[in-house]
Amino acid sequence: MICFETHISNVTLEFFKKNQKALLDFTESNSIIKEVCGINNFFTTQEQATELLEKIKERTSFVSEPDRREYGDFQTNQVLAQKVTEYIFSKAKDIEFVLEPTCGKGNFLLTSIKQWKTLKKIVGVEIYQPYIWETKFKILEYFLLTKCNLKPEIDIIHANTFEFSYKNLAKSTQDLKTLIIGNPPWVTNSELGSIDSDNLPKKSNFKKHSGFEAITGKGNFDLGEYISLLMLKFFNKHNGIFAFLIKNSVVKNLIQEQRRNMFRIGQSERLNIDSKKEFNVSVNACLFITELNKEPEFVCTEYDFYTQEQLTTFGWYKNKFVYSIQDYNKSSIIDGKSKFVWRSGIKHDSSKVMELEQVNGHYRNALGEEITLENDLIYGLLKSSDLKKDRTNSFRKLTIITQKKIGEETLYIKKKFPLTYKYLSSHKKFFDKRKSSIYKNKPDYSIFGVGDYSFAPYKVAISGLYKSTHFTLVVPTDAKPIMLDDTCYFIGFQEMKMAEIAHYLVNSDIVQKFLKSIIFSDSKRPINKDVLMRIDFEKAFKYADFEKAKKKIKDLEIKHWKTFEEMVKENIIKQMTLF
Repeated sequence: MICFETHISNVTLEFFKKNQKALLDFTESNSIIKEVCGINNFFTTQEQATELLEKIKERTSFVSEPDRREYGDFQTNQVLAQKVTEYIFSKAKDIEFVLEPTCGKGNFLLTSIKQWKTLKKIVGVEIYQPYIWETKFKILEYFLLTKCNLKPEIDIIHANTFEFSYKNLAKSTQDLKTLIIGNPPWVTNSELGSIDSDNLPKKSNFKKHSGFEAITGKGNFDLGEYISLLMLKFFNKHNGIFAFLIKNSVVKNLIQEQRRNMFRIGQSERLNIDSKKEFNVSVNACLFITELNKEPEFVCTEYDFYTQEQLTTFGWYKNKFVYSIQDYNKSSIIDGKSKFVWRSGIKHDSSKVMELEQVNGHYRNALGEEITLENDLIYGLLKSSDLKKDRTNSFRKLTIITQKKIGEETLYIKKKFPLTYKYLSSHKKFFDKRKSSIYKNKPDYSIFGVGDYSFAPYKVAISGLYKSTHFTLVVPTDAKPIMLDDTCYFIGFQEMKMAEIAHYLVNSDIVQKFLKSIIFSDSKRPINKDVLMRIDFEKAFKYADFEKAKKKIKDLEIKHWKTFEEMVKENIIKQMTLF
């Protein structure tokens, strides 16, 4: 039978049939239910008890499902919930109090009841009321089928977890061995805001970002992270375990911010799960476990959840935040500040117009139009997916480069390159639709990520989208430099041999080990400018061997080697003017 938009099992239904008269007085019914399973206030109003009574008589109903996006709703299946609680039990066999701040359908609460016979109190908080009923009915059914003399006091509370008073709950349970368990929403505040969801915390700059950082995206946060921080703040002094199924990125943020937050947590573990298998979503996620009320620690050990194989230990080491402490310990000599400034490639946000292919002596855009243009402003273009080879001078796409530096006036195109100007102006609507604020009050047909460095003939480039730390040497075609798009990062050189030496160094074993030690490959953009600027070329060069380099670089002479050595010793400000 379905009631309150949830299924009621035959066992539970028979219980209510036997106690139909009690449903006429919800306080009497609550008393009977508490005796059976320990749940306080099973019904909060007489109307609820009456509705169930009527359903029993009617035996008709229907059920609807919520919008999963609104609740970040990826319910934990019973098998996974059982494996999680079994793992926690191996670490703490005397749990007395269980809290789940977003309890959903109650699988974690039910498996906790089954796992720990030492429980004295259980609290579940959930915003979606049908799940409240499903949780209550599940727990009631369990105790109807299971003989148990000692029952924990249970509160399943219909409330928004962002508004619930955890401070009072923490104070009343501080003496109980605690387990905070759950699977909080796997969405961000901006995702929920886009569908006008009420399932959001009150707006606050809880991570203390500056106004600029908030504008550029750092003000956007994961709700799972917000709830995790709430729990660690209020239950900091409880002895016990914190165990959440959350995104890997949330765990990274928690450990990275630990030096500032100084939560009393230790023995942290990130156990990676197969979220496609468990939840049918493509998200890097894990079980994050940490012990409460410990001296603050700043590292976390990563495992495979299913095999318990240890993968790495990440966190703060030698005053740096790294992914692999073991690899970093072997390669930290390279950590410093790059003498060359890593740049991202060209950004135009109008690929249908600005990106071309060459066909039969003409150019064709993504709209399928064949056009004739002057060649002067057209350059080869490489994207992240093109940076697979060790060296390349070929490209699939071309792009129009309208400026040599950001903000440069573009009226010159009309006079010098009339065909190109006619083409651009005929598609002006595509440029006017660009939403990014970087184009605001800029000349028509402006691009971004352009400067003298863009026209360097030789480039050492890497994709910012993929996990690979392989670098590609990009050399010109017909003396014309090849451009990269804004998914790539590069450094530029005027001389081939200098580019070849830099390329050799970044692909060397020591630099590759260093990069793998600091890059979190499951991040949205694992490789970024901040990471690349930590490659100290002066230190990498000192670690390199000329004779070994000669075997890799054709016609390399000692004079080239010495020139590069002098170059990486120069001040970084001077280097910026060179490239």
